[in-house]
Amino acid sequence: MFNQKSFENDLPTLFLVSTPIGNLEEITLRAIEILKTVDIIACEDTRTTMKLLDHYDIKTQLISHHSHNEEESVNGILKLLASGKNIALVSDAGTPLISDPGNLLVNMIIMEGYNVVPVSGASAVLSALITSGLQAHPYVFHGFLPSTKKQLRRTLNEYKYFSYTMVFYVSVHKLSMTLEEMLVTFGDRKVSLAREMTKKHEHFLRGQLSKVIKEIDDLKGEFVLVVEGNPHEKEADIQEMDVQFMIDDLVEKGYSASSAIKEIASKHNLNRNKLYQDYLLRKAT
Repeated sequence: MFNQKSFENDLPTLFLVSTPIGNLEEITLRAIEILKTVDIIACEDTRTTMKLLDHYDIKTQLISHHSHNEEESVNGILKLLASGKNIALVSDAGTPLISDPGNLLVNMIIMEGYNVVPVSGASAVLSALITSGLQAHPYVFHGFLPSTKKQLRRTLNEYKYFSYTMVFYVSVHKLSMTLEEMLVTFGDRKVSLAREMTKKHEHFLRGQLSKVIKEIDDLKGEFVLVVEGNPHEKEADIQEMDVQFMIDDLVEKGYSASSAIKEIASKHNLNRNKLYQDYLLRKAT
């Protein structure tokens, strides 16, 4: 067990500092003060973070901490904490660790007995959620969806019967494929697509998924996609959720599609013809 009373000890501290997601004015006074007074700021991209520091005349030393140097960087930061230094961790935008490096670092620092302290602020997830017009809670955040169609389908099927509002990150190169696969898997639900939040060209597309798909051709950037949960007009059927994955797994192991479907139908007492029709429909989309 780790019992941390953040303001009742003098231990070296890692501050997880939220930074603006677009508009540089959207940062807390506490965040500015922390960035000015810590010994070192660890960041993803020094060029990006330097723009923020220059804007607020912050002179603190920067070091890199990103996915390509994470293990080496963690060891270096632990040594700095051991020498009595206080450190701030920032991402390029928003709240650290949310689809960004930092989990390994936080866990190692906790294990070593130092403080890990949040400095709250901007979050693309929450900004998109509260402006979506959809139920704000409960919600589930996934982060970036898989980039291949096969893995995307698997992931979407896992969320198909969730009643919670869902929030995803989507890159521009995968936007069309993601929305089209989502329409097939989820049906025509309400969605909100957010981009450039807090910036001059802030843009939201809200409405039925089928309508939003028709408006995305000229959009650029990275997006936060908020999706209506399953209204549970039909309750989840565990066999319906898993059976196509079972078939795919057997096909990957060398079965023919017809043999895999026959095997699954027999094992789970399912209608083989319906399974085959569903399989063909899924492969055709």
